[in-house]
Amino acid sequence: MLLDDAQLQRFDEDGFLVLPALFSQAEVELLLAELPALFAERCAANFREKRSGVVRTAMGLHRRNALFARLVRHPRLLEPAEQLLGEPFYAQQVKVNAKEAFSGEVWQWHYDFATHHGEDGVPAPRALNLHVFLDEVNEFNGPLVFIRGSHRHGPVAAHPDTRTTSYPLWTVPDETVTRLVEAGALVAAKGPPGTALIFGDCLVHGSAQNLSPWPRRIFSLIANPVSNALTREQRPEHQHHRDLTPLTPLSDDCLTRPAVP
Repeated sequence: MLLDDAQLQRFDEDGFLVLPALFSQAEVELLLAELPALFAERCAANFREKRSGVVRTAMGLHRRNALFARLVRHPRLLEPAEQLLGEPFYAQQVKVNAKEAFSGEVWQWHYDFATHHGEDGVPAPRALNLHVFLDEVNEFNGPLVFIRGSHRHGPVAAHPDTRTTSYPLWTVPDETVTRLVEAGALVAAKGPPGTALIFGDCLVHGSAQNLSPWPRRIFSLIANPVSNALTREQRPEHQHHRDLTPLTPLSDDCLTRPAVP
């Protein structure tokens, strides 16, 4: 699946792209069925909320589960990434970010490159975040909120925050967020299950607490060019994978009829 000229222009201008109905309900249900067992594992790759103890983010899923290993190589994700990156890329991070009903906590204002550069020594903000909504994402259950066009300002001031939530993150100060919002606009990424979302490494975003009775689970593959790989290995492998083998696509039906790798 390739992006058309209008989509490429929108991505360049806005810093993100929403692709409705990229995955079917049947494919999403197969993925959801794998999550309870993965979330039940007591392991370092499952970060849990400070207050409730439910899973906040489950990492390294392509190494823990065969179906997510196939999703990482799905052509509907890899072909747009190949188009945007123009060179081989590896799976830098693979996870499901969860905001459980009533208990899912905030993700502070941040952009991914600040953490990738500050923690892992990634040289340039070239990585792409490829998302798939596994639940309906609406205005009530903590959608991702982007500052439209904030990627055009390049890397802005950010600092490590190890206190607000259970997941350490390099966050953007309030005054910088205010300045960027005044230059752009706030946009919530919403849609039904199966919606895909692509955004770049310098787009400032965050999400509020889930106050609704509905869960919000989103699959995320961070694809980084092999030429832009990490230069430090100070974080655990599940937070930045060391395998730099370029991702290659499987067949389009790889989730419903497993293909041989």
